Amino acid sequence: MTTEEYSKKFTEEEAPGWLAMDAAIDALYPGQEPRHYASVIKYMLGGPDPLDGTSVYDSHEQTFHRHIISYGMSELYYAPESVGKEFSNWGFEFTMRIKSREGEDDPKWVIGLMNNLARYVFQSGNWFDEYHYIPANGPIRLDYKTDKVGILFVSDPQLGSIETPHGKVTFLQMIGVTEEQLTRLKSSPEQAEMLVEEMRVNNPLFITDLNE
Repeated sequence: MTTEEYSKKFTEEEAPGWLAMDAAIDALYPGQEPRHYASVIKYMLGGPDPLDGTSVYDSHEQTFHRHIISYGMSELYYAPESVGKEFSNWGFEFTMRIKSREGEDDPKWVIGLMNNLARYVFQSGNWFDEYHYIPANGPIRLDYKTDKVGILFVSDPQLGSIETPHGKVTFLQMIGVTEEQLTRLKSSPEQAEMLVEEMRVNNPLFITDLNE
């Protein structure tokens, strides 16, 4: 798509990147209306949270879980200057799957975790990619007894990557990992891919269970 074609198709009031994400997610969850949690004040206007919003979906695949998806690491809004780029802004959006029980509250703590990671990216200029990992320096959910103390990143097994008018966006899924797994990840670069493949055998959707 050329810049001229882009400008004819979209207006300044539209969000082509957001629409491209929604199309991919709607194909996975047809007819499901997500519970969307928007930032009160946008980061570009001085708000504290880099993410514009986060959507939560219910999934019954593998085991009931909440699928949380961020909006804000990629170029969401009308931006002719971004047309034709290889990657849309940082080139990814966060996702995470949390094992849940039907009827319980959404895991809103994940939204805070995603914003903390987004803040790190925006402030440091360092981005995440598949097989990257990061220690949380404590439980990934504050004030909750869990042995998950770090995050490992993998391409979301259902959403993968999409092409948008602003470039490629990978849905980068966060997996909670233990101290033992972190030690293993630190031992050699090859361990991340090996660990992911081991997890995939019994947990193909990489659902994080804080109580397991």
